[in-house]
Amino acid sequence: MSWLMKTASIELRVTSLNRQRSHTQRLLHLLLDDMPVKPYSDGEGGVEDENRSVSGFLHFDTATKVRRKILSILDSIDFSQEIPEPLQLDFFDRTQIEQVIANCEHKNLRGQTVCNVKLLHRVLVAEVNALQGMAAIGQRPLLMEEISTILQYVVGRNKLLQCLHAKRHVLESWRQLVEIILTACPQDLIQAEDRQLIIRDILQDVHDKILDDEAAQELMPVVAGAVFTLTAHLSQAVRTEQKHPLALGPGEAHYAFTLDSCFTSPPPAENPAVGFASIGDSSLHIILKKLLDFILKTGGGFQRVRTHLYGSLLYYLQIAQRPDEPDTLEAAKKTMWERLTAPEDAFSKLQRENIAIIESYGAALMEVVCRDACDGHEIGRMLALALLDRIVSVDRQQQWLLYLSNSGYLKVLVDSLVEDDLTLQSLLTPQPPLLKALYTYESKMAFLTRVAKIQQGALELLRSGVIVRLAQCQVYDMRPEVDPQGVFGMRDPPVFIPTPVDRYRQILLPALRLCQVILTSSMAQHLQAAGQVLQFLISHSDTIQAILRCQDVSAGSLLELALLTGIISKAALPGILSELDVDVNEGSLMELQGHIGRFQRQCLGLLSRFGGSDRLRQFKFQDDNVEGDRVSKKDEIELAMQQICANVMEYCQSLMLQSSPTFQHAVCLFTPSLSETVNRDGPRQDTQAPVVPYWRLPGLGIIVYLLKQSASDFFSYYDSHRRSVNKLQNVEQLPPDEIKELCQSVMPAGVDKISTAQKYVLARRRLVKLINNRAKLLSLCSFIIETCLFILWRHLEYYLLHCTPTDSQDSLFASRTLFKSRRLQDSLASEANLDFRSGLTIVSQHDIDQLQADAINTFGESLQKKLLDIEGLYSKVRSRYSFIQALVRRIRGLLRISRN
Repeated sequence: MSWLMKTASIELRVTSLNRQRSHTQRLLHLLLDDMPVKPYSDGEGGVEDENRSVSGFLHFDTATKVRRKILSILDSIDFSQEIPEPLQLDFFDRTQIEQVIANCEHKNLRGQTVCNVKLLHRVLVAEVNALQGMAAIGQRPLLMEEISTILQYVVGRNKLLQCLHAKRHVLESWRQLVEIILTACPQDLIQAEDRQLIIRDILQDVHDKILDDEAAQELMPVVAGAVFTLTAHLSQAVRTEQKHPLALGPGEAHYAFTLDSCFTSPPPAENPAVGFASIGDSSLHIILKKLLDFILKTGGGFQRVRTHLYGSLLYYLQIAQRPDEPDTLEAAKKTMWERLTAPEDAFSKLQRENIAIIESYGAALMEVVCRDACDGHEIGRMLALALLDRIVSVDRQQQWLLYLSNSGYLKVLVDSLVEDDLTLQSLLTPQPPLLKALYTYESKMAFLTRVAKIQQGALELLRSGVIVRLAQCQVYDMRPEVDPQGVFGMRDPPVFIPTPVDRYRQILLPALRLCQVILTSSMAQHLQAAGQVLQFLISHSDTIQAILRCQDVSAGSLLELALLTGIISKAALPGILSELDVDVNEGSLMELQGHIGRFQRQCLGLLSRFGGSDRLRQFKFQDDNVEGDRVSKKDEIELAMQQICANVMEYCQSLMLQSSPTFQHAVCLFTPSLSETVNRDGPRQDTQAPVVPYWRLPGLGIIVYLLKQSASDFFSYYDSHRRSVNKLQNVEQLPPDEIKELCQSVMPAGVDKISTAQKYVLARRRLVKLINNRAKLLSLCSFIIETCLFILWRHLEYYLLHCTPTDSQDSLFASRTLFKSRRLQDSLASEANLDFRSGLTIVSQHDIDQLQADAINTFGESLQKKLLDIEGLYSKVRSRYSFIQALVRRIRGLLRISRN
């Protein structure tokens, strides 16, 4: 049987490769059909004979359905195995005999491990012959009889081992046949609906056989491997069906579900829920329960078997995951009430039912998965962590999070970060050992970040000291120098093993993401979280400052900078110092203020680098980059640069609001000079703008320039977004060249070899990604514009209404200005040798007049119209609250005031 199935697998594979479709189809029908074949039915007798020959019928329709051949073959494999009775010995010691039997084992010609009976016989007879004395001679017949019993036991044991080996072999061949049918045969030979039904039937039957109490444990690994492949294909089949509902014509089929699901009405009741129709939710639930039973059946051992089952469970849970939906900017028009009262869609329903089934298994299942996540084989740990991540993300009742916290598993994971430190340090050498530790670390950090996204989870992580642990890790201080000449002079960069700098980023970025998520989620304990994150920044201050200096501009370094500025904007604030849970004396307080001051100045310095027109020119793409790779890199870089500007602006806003209780006592972050704008908007825009040294305060001109830049960026992103949405709605009408170009950015090589339908799928995926990228950019531009206007308004209000020029006659006012600039110096400077007063104290009447004149010129009608258009196009669509109009009105009012 085994060799016959292997031959069938090879034949299916070869005929598929050679495109002998009819031959492949004949074999598939033979194996998979559940309708009886009637080649020779002449009259009544033929039908009766055939009915008699069929081995079993499906329970609901005995006249027309027969058991699929692939399932009949599985039926013929008996999973149970009788184990011979244990030895009952009078003379020989049983443990010693077991040891002798084990020593006589060898592999025969078929590769089966059996005991050599002749060798065992010789050993035992020699043992009897060695006995001395009259008693031994008298008992010899009894001893020989016991040897005969042992040999009979061993013959039976050999039979068992050969039988198990044969069963394992035939099951392995059956599994190969199933895998070849699903992966190597042309997809269109089995209809989508039939494919799901076949996979469902096989999964249910194979589970029933292995979950039987009599089933031999030795067959578990083969069955687990088959279950993994079957679940992966089931997930793929169901998700493909969701994207192509059959109710509509081919052109608009994709869109009924994917594009409009966020803002159109749900499908009518008579049309069953799209996506889960072919096999129905109840079948999916049965498969889930059987999977969970299988996991529990493995008990404490068999971690490798569970690894396959965790993979299967992840594929299964993917079915209920909503596909990526394009952010068309229309969804926001729905009112909150409409969203709350909308009926539950198919995805949410299946997800809710899945988690209810998982939670019904209680602590027994939690214990097994958590234990595997903390200990054991690397791949098993990674998959267990991925499974925990998935379950925690959909567990609305937070049962799993509660169990993780109460049973101490979360604390174990957090404490293991310090243990990983030394291993991770060894990975930064030019020729690293195995990278397994890096992948396990990434899985662990991804899971902790998922936990931190839940408010309760963030509090539990703070309680277990996760940020304190990160501050203790020394690997973050081991930032490798960037090697401009390639990797240590190597002409071709390594293909598979990342460079030391990339490996370092794989270690650092998850830590920065975790800090950022904790700062965002920990609402109740925000100050405590910010204090801990600030200590993390200070304990690795050399690294942080190296990133903020941003010597090389690459996609990786910009991503670091975007995450880091996001963290600094929420943590490095003057008010946080009072919340630190360490005993600070006068000296250490000054040192902490010094660190905060340095972070502030370096962040402000970034504005002049990334807020200007030359920002994209700073990034030079390597010529050897693949075209598609370059496109997605350019998207990442643009997003990172806007994110950096948005973060720095948010930081400026927080600093001003924290440090300025009233308008009269404002802390100014920018000098009253619009010279940067005037210089950059002059006739030679291509000249490199002067970069402000970071110890001097930048001028307000940078803010106005950033405002103008963001407004023009907004319109280009908006047009690009609208074009992409139109393309997505009419993918089939796009010219072939454009489809090919879209596909190449997803799949750089081999686009010509795939079918047109697959090209459309890739093109859609690229367009959804592009639309969502543009939607994020629009959101950032809108935020930057609002914050720039706020900061511009606060500065203009201070300079034009409340600031007293130094050349004014009233010395009282002058001294008050000095006091204010001192306050500025305290908040922004720590080194005594840097005199900040020179930047701001000397604000003359001429400076203020010049500021007003320049502001009237730069903040003209055209810019104001642009800003109001943005509010109408975007801000009012996304939210009921918008600030642009109010801020523009206030700034206009300030510029009209004549100073006497």
